Amino acid sequence: MTTLKAFVLDGHDVRIRPAPVEREWMDETGQRFAYRCLPLNIANAHGWELLNPVAFSVTWNGQQGKNAIQIRTSKGHISPAVSHFGHGILTFHVPCLFQTEPGVDLFISGPINRPKDGIAALTGVIETDWSPYTFTMNWKMTRPFQRVFFEMDEPFCHLFPVVRSALSLVEPEIANLSENAELQREHFEWIAERNAFNSQLLDPNSTAASEKWQKSYFRGVNPSGSLGSVDHVSRLRLKPFAEK
Repeated sequence: MTTLKAFVLDGHDVRIRPAPVEREWMDETGQRFAYRCLPLNIANAHGWELLNPVAFSVTWNGQQGKNAIQIRTSKGHISPAVSHFGHGILTFHVPCLFQTEPGVDLFISGPINRPKDGIAALTGVIETDWSPYTFTMNWKMTRPFQRVFFEMDEPFCHLFPVVRSALSLVEPEIANLSENAELQREHFEWIAERNAFNSQLLDPNSTAASEKWQKSYFRGVNPSGSLGSVDHVSRLRLKPFAEK
């Protein structure tokens, strides 16, 4: 078990939740077929989201100065984001300190698989096991004079812990598939099954048409039917932040 603590600055509030699997654009795909992609589902829920407390809109005129961004909120509300760096960058201040276990960093990015027209989220990795510094969540505007809206309770930041040394311990290798006979056999079996399945889809009375899509990866099994992994995950269920 590992801990991830959020120390909110006194007088401030932070809205944070486990990231949900659902995405509006995925709901709108035919028969919600996007949810058949397990890697998408896992990535969607792979962490926690910070939610925007006040609805606002932002427009960038294409220039590089701080005043090149115009932010509008409804009367009586203060925008949670500002133009701090210039260069078309929109900055959200996060009024809390996250604390992780020794050797564990915090991966900070935009909401995963939530495309937003006219603006792109930037990504950072923070050593939150020792840092007493707050961080900002930054977005780079990409289209001059395109008005971009951030709705209330819309996620503006996605975060999750990562072990600092994990990547540096990786030893990348490249080889021909034929050097791994078992993997090659399973892969070729999958290709054959895939081609046959796609052909059968043309027949509305076929088994493939009834099943609609192949579920081997979703179920965590190889094309041969053998178990892929004993700890295969088909859904993440993260805990919410609890007050102590």
